[in-house]
Amino acid sequence: MSFSDLFDSEFKQRNKGHFSSIVRLALADGVFAPEEKEFLDKLAIRLEISSAEYEEILENPSKYPINPPYLNSMRLERLYDLARIVRVDHVLGDNQEVMLKKLSLGIGFTPENVDLVVANALLLVDKNVDSDDFVSEMEKHL
Repeated sequence: MSFSDLFDSEFKQRNKGHFSSIVRLALADGVFAPEEKEFLDKLAIRLEISSAEYEEILENPSKYPINPPYLNSMRLERLYDLARIVRVDHVLGDNQEVMLKKLSLGIGFTPENVDLVVANALLLVDKNVDSDDFVSEMEKHL
């Protein structure tokens, strides 16, 4: 196996872990809202998830571990995706907020700041900011 193959393999595994985390969050209420499904379809393409992998992850999202990013900007990008899933149907159930906090801890936020991070993330997503503005604003509060 070449060095580039190793890098590609690790990159794809990390993307699968990230995608499965988002699927778990989307399924926190037991069903996919149409907007959630549309977002997952687009995200799968962006993360280079094949259709076979997509179906496998939908069937068993717990199969892939949460792989915490080591860069803060990457952590915030993942949080942006997760927060958008929570707000897709504009009704935040208790399960979804709890799941978002758990996933936020899983991607590297601390127990001391997770409540503030999640609250700020949801406020920014409610304002329909793009990912660049989201990361920029969140970095001001961390």
